[in-house]
Amino acid sequence: MKRTYLVLGVFIIVILAFTIHQYKKPEVQESITYFPIDPKVSFKTAQTTLTKMNKPANTFQWKESSTLDRKAYLRQDAALLYGNGRLIDELWNWKQNTAVIEQEKRITMDKNVLLQAITFHHAELHETENQIFSSQAMSSDQIYLLTSIADEENVKKQLEQQIERTLQLSWNKGLRHFSINLSNYQAFPLSEFNERSKDSLPGFTKSETAAIVGNLWEGLYKNYILGIKKAEGAIENPKGSTLPLILIANDKTHLLVLIETASGEPILLRQMMAVND
Repeated sequence: MKRTYLVLGVFIIVILAFTIHQYKKPEVQESITYFPIDPKVSFKTAQTTLTKMNKPANTFQWKESSTLDRKAYLRQDAALLYGNGRLIDELWNWKQNTAVIEQEKRITMDKNVLLQAITFHHAELHETENQIFSSQAMSSDQIYLLTSIADEENVKKQLEQQIERTLQLSWNKGLRHFSINLSNYQAFPLSEFNERSKDSLPGFTKSETAAIVGNLWEGLYKNYILGIKKAEGAIENPKGSTLPLILIANDKTHLLVLIETASGEPILLRQMMAVND
């Protein structure tokens, strides 16, 4: 499903900050850290696929894979799977001194669902002790998993309307709660962000867009995928949370990620953007 969701909001109050960790010393860890993009390095493949299986019924295979054009000091892939606009599951993996990462899982559903899978593929490259670069790519896929093939098109339409209504209500609730003036931002659901940022985001250069993508996924990995970090210091499992709304500041200073937890609590994450005018 590829559509633009309309959302409303007015002011800005409290937010939960992402943290950009400055690189000090080579240290292998399960993390994603954005460094300047190395234009000489590229991904030969970067794929996410959702495939319906014949047996057992209502089962699908979720797979992501990526291959860099060379071995990297550190390879990481982070994958998110949403069903009807809410997070079902995550996959993440990291390996040292390799070019390839592959992950897959089979999942069975017992209801009609629109599945949307989004993956961030990342490589950390150490040319010298003091020169560190990144390479990155995104991929995505979606399928409908229906318990019955009767009136299939109508069921799909109803699912899309239900998801749009759910996300609009959730995002509007969050915008009101945090009093965000939407006119100060470009707003993209995470499911659309992949396509929108493949070349360059409106008003940003290609290099600025790459920095935005890298900063976004650094923050998502550390503050969402590994657990939603809340203002009081508690960490909540992200499963069941809504598809994030990405808000990119028109003044190019920061981006916001608006989420609602499975328990209905609005969460706002903030990431500073290191981009040039």
